[in-house]
Amino acid sequence: MWLYADISTVSDIPRHYGRTTPEKVALVDDQRSLSFGELDRLTSQMAHRLVQDGVREGDVVAFFGKNSIPYFLTLFAASKAGATLLPLNWRLTPVELSAIIDDARPAIVFVDEAFVPTLQATLERCQHRMPHQVVQPEAGASGALERYFGDAPAADPGLPSDPRHTAWLMYTSGTTGLGKGVEISHQALNLMRLSEHLEPALQWRADDSLMMVMPNFHLLGTALPIQALYNGCTVSMMPMLEPGRLLELLGSTRPTILVLAPTVIQMMLDHPKAGEADLSSLRLIMYAGSAINAQLLKRALTEISGCRFMQFYGTTECVGPMCILRPEQHDLVNEARLKSCGTPMPLVDFKVLDEQGREVPDGEKGELVIRTPAMFTRYRNQPELTAQVLERGWYRTGDAGYRDPKDGLMYIVDRIKDMIVTGGENVYSAEVEQAVQRHPGVSMAAVIAVPDPKWGERVTAVVVRKAGAALEEAELIAHCRTQLAGYKVPKQVVFAESLPVSPAGKVLKRVLRETYWSGLDRAVA
Repeated sequence: MWLYADISTVSDIPRHYGRTTPEKVALVDDQRSLSFGELDRLTSQMAHRLVQDGVREGDVVAFFGKNSIPYFLTLFAASKAGATLLPLNWRLTPVELSAIIDDARPAIVFVDEAFVPTLQATLERCQHRMPHQVVQPEAGASGALERYFGDAPAADPGLPSDPRHTAWLMYTSGTTGLGKGVEISHQALNLMRLSEHLEPALQWRADDSLMMVMPNFHLLGTALPIQALYNGCTVSMMPMLEPGRLLELLGSTRPTILVLAPTVIQMMLDHPKAGEADLSSLRLIMYAGSAINAQLLKRALTEISGCRFMQFYGTTECVGPMCILRPEQHDLVNEARLKSCGTPMPLVDFKVLDEQGREVPDGEKGELVIRTPAMFTRYRNQPELTAQVLERGWYRTGDAGYRDPKDGLMYIVDRIKDMIVTGGENVYSAEVEQAVQRHPGVSMAAVIAVPDPKWGERVTAVVVRKAGAALEEAELIAHCRTQLAGYKVPKQVVFAESLPVSPAGKVLKRVLRETYWSGLDRAVA
């Protein structure tokens, strides 16, 4: 929208480049590449078929599969049909997925063949019923997906579109155990593009290409590739993270930009193939999810020569990076700066508030609240929760931090909301506690973050056994694996005689965390 007047919705991206640079490669996956012209034509055909099958404006179209060209075909076709895209998290269990499907009520779901058994187990638990269409990326081209819409007209359906309508519906972990469906409008995405356009550190070159490593059900996984495509750049992708395969693809596809969690950077550098990998094409690595430690950054700067690094802090609700530590701010002499999340993006405002909601002076700690034009619309079907976090256009992050009075850098020191960030994934402790407490041998449980050198934070359950129960760590972890996605399962169980509680009976998690975080200058990774 800001670079091109004819781009006001997500679906306008393939339309614009399908007209202006139709031969340029837009997407590359394990099976083939796709030009912008092909992307425009195929998504128009698929949109026609969706409409023929009864998908209407405002309906939800779900995709349940790994990174692939079929994912992007579904994304843009849903938009051309006036629908909302829901990327489902394939790491979740049927227990977790069924709650999302019943909340979102998709009109149809496109599913990788490998995930059909999981989808069937999920639908057995659902009240909502919907058809599904199998995708077979390994069949060459787009397999069954293109057979689904192959007879549809190739002309653009030309349906009216409203930038205020929801483009994406993305579910994040919930504070009460119920996932939150974050509704993101086309308009919010446009305004995010404006903020990026005004930021010198985020300028794209005509020959840039982005390697998509993060999963499509993450905002990082979808938003950054869309940013690249908006700028007319190529997106190559790997279905899921495999450090050895990533090193191979960096040499063969030669991307210039990579987006990773710090944990993945370490996995990549520690891999046996790292020494022989060709990383010379990389000019920028963006990382998010946690600060990077100085030792890892020094390694990365040495072993990936000529590449710059940029950290960003953001949330799904704020639709992208809100605060960035720019390449020139990565000061290895002043290592304390590396713990900062940087300074705000253009058009983004930060405040630090005390418990009474009053703004505190620079240097004092409080809750970080953000105002951005690229704000999410609402949590789907949860107006009360939306009202709790959105106040007069300001989003309450639940993160505690401060602004440095000398250089204006923002620092996060703790979390007000009960969330754990492990390997770049957000996990609310309430979800894990509910799973733990379903075990018949558990009397009480509290789940906290413990510092971890690999994952940043380790999901840890502090458990009080029921009288007479002979519950052990391995049994409880195995139980949780039937209830939760793998990254949410406790990596450690600590048994205790009792838990510290307030006079009101609330478990004092800060007291539990102090055992593990004492002596560190921040209480989160």
